[in-house]
Amino acid sequence: MKILAIDDQQLILLSVEKRLTELGYEVRTATSIETGIKLFNSFKPDLVLLDMNMPEMSGTELVLCTGTEVVKYIRVFMNNDTPILVMSGNTDEALIMRNFDLGVDDYMKKPVSLDEMAARIKRIIGAPETKGETKRKLSDTRMLQKNCVGVVIPCYNEEERLLSDQFKEFAHKNLGYHLCFVNDGSTDNTLAVLEKLKEENRQNISIYNCKQNGGKAEAVRQGILHLVKDQQLDYIGFLDADLSTDFRNFDDLVKTIESLDFKIVSGSRITRMGADITKESARKIISLTINLIIQTILGMPFKDTQCGAKVMDREIASKMFNKKFVTKWLFDVELFMRMKKYFGKTEVKSMICEQPLKRWIHADGSKLSMKDSIKIMGQLAQIAVFYR
Repeated sequence: MKILAIDDQQLILLSVEKRLTELGYEVRTATSIETGIKLFNSFKPDLVLLDMNMPEMSGTELVLCTGTEVVKYIRVFMNNDTPILVMSGNTDEALIMRNFDLGVDDYMKKPVSLDEMAARIKRIIGAPETKGETKRKLSDTRMLQKNCVGVVIPCYNEEERLLSDQFKEFAHKNLGYHLCFVNDGSTDNTLAVLEKLKEENRQNISIYNCKQNGGKAEAVRQGILHLVKDQQLDYIGFLDADLSTDFRNFDDLVKTIESLDFKIVSGSRITRMGADITKESARKIISLTINLIIQTILGMPFKDTQCGAKVMDREIASKMFNKKFVTKWLFDVELFMRMKKYFGKTEVKSMICEQPLKRWIHADGSKLSMKDSIKIMGQLAQIAVFYR
């Protein structure tokens, strides 16, 4: 049995192709509507698995096309009754009903598991015939996300405390995420640890290697500019390598930016009922003092600009990270200052969401010492002057 899968996001296609091939289907994939239509004519599939939203080139501009064009081609132009299964993050009820009216056989809303996808395909066209004895196919509950997200993780001398198992598990289970580790000129074996981490998840994990240490700000900037080139990524964010903010919290930030009209969703370590937020008492006092100074410089009521977990849409990532930051550590403050200068104070308040974390723990071995707090004060003064 032959299946044609059409989706502009390679992260999704590779996982779909692998799972369906394991189940015995013959699979071809296409990342554009044009290629998908050509393959439909030559491959003659028994089922078409289709995404709804796919960017296409119109002259020199990228425009958003819908999979409805493929449905129209198959059902109206070709007068063909090949089963069509839509798997999309587009939940517009009018669009869904329009596609059913055109003749799609089923519509799955992402996020969806590979198991559910396989079960729906089997219901429509059946399971492929097997020759001789075959191994029992294990279930696969890994999730195909609504959107693809790139995450930058800056690393400097993280050989001893890089939580490789947690990163591997997350990359394996969450197929719409791409983790980009930036080795910031480490002098230990961090790069070797990262290479080993990448081996088992090559489609979901990449390494950007900086030969010289440039500081966290430049490492994050380089990683984001690297990910911006990947058109399949809808959102781009960053996360600390020590996972003081864990993946459950980061995924909550992504869900917020997917469902609400924000350009940046920033984690916040504000203590609130039901949250597990721990800090050393001395660090807590210093952090509160620094945050008050930052609020004064920004002229906006953000409570925790320095939390190392943020996610933004790709357009903001491209515009706000195109130039080097003035400081090595306080690029989060500079990011907000750049947003304020570019969009205006009033507009920015509605573009940035500060979302309290459910859990945040100060990790042992932090690179930021108490002495660094004095340097931070100087860098804040530098920011105030530069962005005045």
